[in-house]
Amino acid sequence: MSQKQSTLPHMPYPPPRLKTLPLCERPTSRIINYGAGAVSQIELLASLIGGSRQLEIADEVVRRFGTIREIVKASITELSTIKGMGQGKAARLKAALELGRRLMTTPVDSRPQIASPADAANLLLLEMGALEKEQVRVIVLDTRNRVIEISTIYVGSLNTSVVRVAELFRPAIKLNAAAVIVVHNHPSGDKSPSPQDIQLTKMLVEAGKLLDIEVLDHLIIGGQSFVSLKERGLGFS
Repeated sequence: MSQKQSTLPHMPYPPPRLKTLPLCERPTSRIINYGAGAVSQIELLASLIGGSRQLEIADEVVRRFGTIREIVKASITELSTIKGMGQGKAARLKAALELGRRLMTTPVDSRPQIASPADAANLLLLEMGALEKEQVRVIVLDTRNRVIEISTIYVGSLNTSVVRVAELFRPAIKLNAAAVIVVHNHPSGDKSPSPQDIQLTKMLVEAGKLLDIEVLDHLIIGGQSFVSLKERGLGFS
């Protein structure tokens, strides 16, 4: 009796699905190597989700919600219903999307602008008023008195024989700044300017004139209040 041949069409087995991608092909590695702008939307989502099934989960997120706008609208509970997501990964994804949303709604230049001694003091009052050691910081400003940087120059006892004026101007010179405000604290809580504070202010004002960098003020913080040497006419001619 001859053996009958099957009449069923040949159906090749599908290739086995990789559980994990080679390290060089994982979204995070591709972002490092080629930049975030060179990878797909699913890969970006996968890099935030993480884990061995990151691409599979990211693909399901896109299938379920369709667009980034709809993913932004989705709640953590809704995202967590996707197998393998969980609340932790859903929260991480929502946090990243929220950062992107805030970036889009933030003005191009949101740097603080200093219009008064109080404006400058408020930037540092809470932190410096609680310090146990004396610090000297410099608020570096542009031509419109907008903050470019706040640099800590000295930590420890403020002594005019130790403080080098050049060090206080270094950040401003490096950043091609127009002006600076010098701020230091008195850990004792007594914000009264000492003779050394006034002498240092005079040195700074004179050096600023030579460098064409205006010293707008020297503030002393004590506790949660401050003194402006400029307003008191101390050290400013």
